Amino acid sequence: MNLLQTLKPSIPKRYLLLVAALVWTFAGGMLLFKGISLFFKYPELLIWKISISVIGGTLFYLLLFSKISNKHIKRILNIEIDHPCFFSFFNVRSYVLMTIMISSGILLKKFGVISPEYLSIIDVTMGIPLFLSAFRFYTHGFANLRATSKANRITD
Repeated sequence: MNLLQTLKPSIPKRYLLLVAALVWTFAGGMLLFKGISLFFKYPELLIWKISISVIGGTLFYLLLFSKISNKHIKRILNIEIDHPCFFSFFNVRSYVLMTIMISSGILLKKFGVISPEYLSIIDVTMGIPLFLSAFRFYTHGFANLRATSKANRITD
């Protein structure tokens, strides 16, 4: 075994969906927490902000994130090696997209391009589909664990 294989942070494939779920839960939870905190700091038009965020977040999930998370789930389930790299729950394109999105959010906040009052709507709107996608990863991850453990019991 070469040095790179020895140093690669690998994980059993059956746990990779749960790692993805945890990452998406953290990202979605962080955005929801920040956005909702700003809702309370700027309570004007609160019902409108919540409505826009929930409708926008749900649409983002249904039209975009459900497809993205489903594609990642299929890719993870079709990984051929038993111990893939811990970070292979995303492909390279997704890491690039994630970096751009995080950088954009940081820059928008740092330079005050958009008022924090309105950034709260964006944070919640983006947190909802991330959080919903995390539940999709959990569902498939736990189903995969059950199937794997059942298959292991049969072969034992």
